[in-house]
Amino acid sequence: MKRRSRLAPFSRWIGMAIVSICTTCSIGSAAETPESSAHPNVIVVMADDLGIGDVSPTNPDCKIKTPHLQQMADEGLTFLDAHTPSSVCTPTRYGLLTGRYNWRSRLARGVLNGTSEHLIPADRPTLGHLMQAAGYHTAMIGKWHLGWDWHMDGKRIDFTQPVKNGPDINGFDQYYGHCGSLDMPPYVWVDTGRVTAQPDREEGVTKKQDAYGWYRNGPISPDFKIDEVLPHLFDKSMTYVKERAADAKAGKPFFLYLPLPAPHTPIVPVPPYKDASGMNPYADFVMQVDAHMGQLFATIKEAGLDENTLVIFTSDNGCSPEANFRVLKEHGHNPSGRYRGHKADIYEGGHRVPFIARWPERIEGGRTTDALACLTDVYATLEAITGQEKKALGGEDGFSLLPVFEGAETSGRRTLISHSIGGFFAIREGSWKLCLSSGSGGWSAPNEGAAKRQGLPPMQLFDLKADPAETNNLVATHPEKVQSMLRLLQVEVQCGRCTEGELLKNDRDIQFLPDGVNL
Repeated sequence: MKRRSRLAPFSRWIGMAIVSICTTCSIGSAAETPESSAHPNVIVVMADDLGIGDVSPTNPDCKIKTPHLQQMADEGLTFLDAHTPSSVCTPTRYGLLTGRYNWRSRLARGVLNGTSEHLIPADRPTLGHLMQAAGYHTAMIGKWHLGWDWHMDGKRIDFTQPVKNGPDINGFDQYYGHCGSLDMPPYVWVDTGRVTAQPDREEGVTKKQDAYGWYRNGPISPDFKIDEVLPHLFDKSMTYVKERAADAKAGKPFFLYLPLPAPHTPIVPVPPYKDASGMNPYADFVMQVDAHMGQLFATIKEAGLDENTLVIFTSDNGCSPEANFRVLKEHGHNPSGRYRGHKADIYEGGHRVPFIARWPERIEGGRTTDALACLTDVYATLEAITGQEKKALGGEDGFSLLPVFEGAETSGRRTLISHSIGGFFAIREGSWKLCLSSGSGGWSAPNEGAAKRQGLPPMQLFDLKADPAETNNLVATHPEKVQSMLRLLQVEVQCGRCTEGELLKNDRDIQFLPDGVNL
């Protein structure tokens, strides 16, 4: 009876809060019809393991030369408080494509591999479906890393049989790419369900052989050349733009999702970028990504599509320690900029990323914004740009950035839920950030095991405005704030969404409280 009496007031509060958040209109969450009758072509480029400190638009102290991304920023809008929903690959890709927080899916922690089954079911709305509904031709070119279903002959893949449940079931008219990260076998190209060439050998490079260019041993096809994967994917993408140009001008726009395999391992820059940075291969590889972005923009202009093409450039999480932070630091460069941590972590360096939007017809160039943003917002943004009504499913955790594109200070997003590789949560409210972990929740020191051995508190509260490097844990001095943020997190978890709309179910039972912590 005592337990029930203690929980009853909180249960009533939760119920009222759920009704409020799920039925009251949030600022900027409704679809907005654009003034122009012609929908823009849209290209979403997502780098792999690129830190917020690795490009000059988001780090004035960046020591890597990124002139093409700087020009993109000079001609567009740069978000300085943009985040991935997760600090690792697969879950962020899920969040971007669905507009839904990744931790609501069956993937509770970690990432998929190159032979994993498909993660996003066919009936889950995605950016592909959204853009198809608006009359777009849709394509995915690059690193998928959301699983697809190989035809298995026992424990071996039968590469002669078609791939099932690839990007085509998730709204893409065509796709060309590889299943996992570039360091995950099998190393074959799949073109809309068909392998382009049968593997003829097994290949791999160990870390001892190449600390930067290593990749796991596995089947590889003769047309899959590790060093040439990045330029090959850009070539494919530029060809796609050229092929779609006539239709785009005739009123049939295109949507291209271009998830890059770089600068993730294997870190394999090619001439003229190899050794160009004077720092290390990682910095060279970032320069190569920047140069290819310049080529893509040149292609868009040559095709006569520049004014009404929206290009978004971002990353799937923070920089990986495979970049060798120690060597980069010797050259005065920090891939995480002024923020703590890196890929896999709940700290800012794990999920605060570059996010640049360029759309000459609608976005005034040379601006920056402090508006809080998440990659789950891309869904609601494109929904608004194409003038589509919000539906019960799709974009449940996203706010339209279109008002920010046009000069507003905020999209209406007031909270942000972040997630680490270990499945640890954090919630933002304004400048306050509550980490539900004792340590990094990921790979940087202290990891959870070390943090617990040190007797660190089970939660961390930071004021990012006063302490962007997350050095001063305020959890002991602000217990009321901790409790209010825990309740807010509970509401957004239970609602199945963080935006207005009907209550939805999560795909699994979600537990976010650390051991020993009660509401």
